[in-house]
Amino acid sequence: MPAISFQNVGKTYSGAAFKALDDVSFDIQPGEFFGLLGPNGAGKTTLISILAGLARASSGTVKVLGHDVVSDYAAARMSLGIVPQELVFDPFFTVREALRIQGGYFGVKRGSKESEAWIDELLENLGLTDKANANMRQLSGGMKRRVLVAQALVHRPPVIVLDEPTAGVDVELRQTLWQFVARLNKEGHTVLLTTHYLEEAEALCSRIAMLKQGRVVALDRTSALLAGTASTMLRFKLDGPLPPQLAAQSRVTGRIVQVTAHDTHEVESILATLRNAGCHPEDLEIGRADLEDVFLEIMNGPPRLVSNMESAA
Repeated sequence: MPAISFQNVGKTYSGAAFKALDDVSFDIQPGEFFGLLGPNGAGKTTLISILAGLARASSGTVKVLGHDVVSDYAAARMSLGIVPQELVFDPFFTVREALRIQGGYFGVKRGSKESEAWIDELLENLGLTDKANANMRQLSGGMKRRVLVAQALVHRPPVIVLDEPTAGVDVELRQTLWQFVARLNKEGHTVLLTTHYLEEAEALCSRIAMLKQGRVVALDRTSALLAGTASTMLRFKLDGPLPPQLAAQSRVTGRIVQVTAHDTHEVESILATLRNAGCHPEDLEIGRADLEDVFLEIMNGPPRLVSNMESAA
């Protein structure tokens, strides 16, 4: 039984004038660390909102551990812990009080030895121990986001959903969060992650789905996605303009140029083009393409769905 199942999910707004999701189908298996990627407006947050019960799908079904999010919503919600994008907090409580109240919504007995021990563990692992008795409104944005993570985990949900959990936060929080979430995943928790930090998805997610304009355009194991694109990437710095014949296959960020190549002959051709154009690249590196390269290639190309979605799990 899948931990999360999306089957033929569609969502339209304004009387079908705008289709946010179009026949989205895939399963996430128990214990997976699954990535959901896509550009802004692709439908990621809409899909998460339907999963969380904050929006209703126009068509299709969504289930959490076999519980339909509409007809069996109570059981579905009990199985989920969701960290939203937005910083939502109650300014009238301390961090510990906020966690106790959140646990109460899910039937966690207030003040029990077990629940207090778990809250202490959450505070320690998320670097909040010294803020336990601080009022929520006194915390920085990064600290508030740590509390949101703790609130999502306070009832020990088997399925954890992280919607852009590290957006705009410091390096320390990212490292702390990923160490803790990776530990929970190893202990059997299913994790669904949406993020624009593709290096995080590449490092953490065993399987990835990519959305574009409300449709799934790629669904495969991370290793297979990486293997299916150009395996070589030339990276160098260039002060002058890039030769026009290389522009179509290049990504330029300031002085840094990244050019895709499929084999050694293409690498030689790129270097010859630069030399013939009188370019003088600095800090030349030849390495493998990363998930960002794959993402850009897929967003600008045809869909790359696996033929058997279940076999990729």
